[in-house]
Amino acid sequence: MRRVVVTGMAGFSPIGSDWQSIRENLAKGRSGIVRMDDWDRFEGLNTRLAAPVSDFAMPAHYTRKALRSMGRVAQFGVYSAELALRQAGLLDSEALGNGRTGISYGSSAGDSNAVADFGNMLMNNTSDGLNANSYVKMMAHTAPVNIGVYFGLRGRVITTSSACTSGSQGIGFAYEAIKYGSQDIMIAGGSEGLCPTEAAVFDTLYATSVKNDTPELTPRPFDKDRDGLVIGEGGGAFILEELEHAQARGATIYAEIVGFGTNSDGRHVTQPNADTMETAIRLALECASLSPTDIGYISAHGTATHRGDIAESQATAAVFGNRTPISSLKSYTGHTLGACGALEAWTAIEMMNEGWFCPTINLDNVDPDCADLDYLIGEGRRIQTEFVMSNNFAFGGINTSLIFKRW
Repeated sequence: MRRVVVTGMAGFSPIGSDWQSIRENLAKGRSGIVRMDDWDRFEGLNTRLAAPVSDFAMPAHYTRKALRSMGRVAQFGVYSAELALRQAGLLDSEALGNGRTGISYGSSAGDSNAVADFGNMLMNNTSDGLNANSYVKMMAHTAPVNIGVYFGLRGRVITTSSACTSGSQGIGFAYEAIKYGSQDIMIAGGSEGLCPTEAAVFDTLYATSVKNDTPELTPRPFDKDRDGLVIGEGGGAFILEELEHAQARGATIYAEIVGFGTNSDGRHVTQPNADTMETAIRLALECASLSPTDIGYISAHGTATHRGDIAESQATAAVFGNRTPISSLKSYTGHTLGACGALEAWTAIEMMNEGWFCPTINLDNVDPDCADLDYLIGEGRRIQTEFVMSNNFAFGGINTSLIFKRW
């Protein structure tokens, strides 16, 4: 089995688009949640809260021709991939086109504006607004396909459109593609564009926060006074590489992926299952040949939904007891859906390499129905550890767990 390392990481999040900015916001306990005044126009929508990526724009070297097939979802993916490839020293490498470099990347859905154009056709019996690129923007694999075309990749394309585990499955399946010898390099991760329809999905389940006048006080993962999640957006890309391949070209290595577990509940589309969450966590530990005591920090899925928080905490406690520090990045970024697995893994690795881990903000009083865990509350904590875990759990009962080793 070949070893897989991380040689590039980049992304765009509601609290920053580089580690320095993200780290500053984490240290100050400052979230990216804002009130979306524009959403007042939607009758019946209760929440007005979201976490947008502010001031995002594609740079000038992206031509109109290159951009015509990219909606916001694909733009997050392609630009994140460019920055990660540059960090890895692979942006102009011949390896991109040799068939041994592939993509494993996903999102919950394609570009919402393109979806609306097709909806207009069905509702108003006209194809006005549709063009040759409308479907390419709308399709679930818009991000990986645009990444592959823009960078001339000829390896395999794995589309991971699995809601909240799109990004983490993207990383996990990329890890397996390299581990088992199918590819040498993989671009992996996930992205999502902010859309009120995604807020409406959770709104109909009474799972969105409605603290509309105090966006800085929500979401509140694991807190007894939480009232739901907040939708966000963004994108994150990893460059994964076979160890000897990376070493041969003198690449900087940021971490090693040593464990990946994924499974499904097989029971209910929207109700989480602590037992199968626990199984996914144990599968990752087994893959890494580690015991629970080896893990020094857990990046929680931590959505701030009642059933989700309780099930996740119970699954975590069943494996780790209350020994392992845990916190939720979503308290800062909201739920970035297809992007969260990549953004949370990136942040976990950066914190591991720095030896400092952020608390969950707005967690003032742990819900007594949540399991007894070592929740990071208030201030960040200095922790020296060799291994961190990042967990995500999605609609459809899809569970993922990733383990990274400090290099």
